[in-house]
Amino acid sequence: MRLGYTVLPIAMGIDKFFNAMVSWPQYLAGWINDIAPGTAQQFMYFVGAVEILAGLIVLLKPRYGAYVVAAWLAGIVINLFSTGNWWDVGVRDFGLMLGALALGRLAAYYDAPLFSRSRP
Repeated sequence: MRLGYTVLPIAMGIDKFFNAMVSWPQYLAGWINDIAPGTAQQFMYFVGAVEILAGLIVLLKPRYGAYVVAAWLAGIVINLFSTGNWWDVGVRDFGLMLGALALGRLAAYYDAPLFSRSRP
């Protein structure tokens, strides 16, 4: 799970800069495009950078990164559902969000926290 939630956000984030797999701006809800500064493609550059960062956080510290990815996926689901067009992709991303939450719960047990309280 950790590998998947590291590689996939990084790969999708990189593709936001090149649109090799798909033209990403088409997935942006109109209301988000209206409030975001710049063009839809410029917003996708921001989205790509956040996805790359989220994947790196999962790589380094899945205890925290999994929840960053889950929150990001929740935002994607809201965006997709609000377009009224991408229900299938939104449901898939909702499932991925549940998987990220499961990774977070597992990592809470297996991945040590950044700071632990030590008793004197």
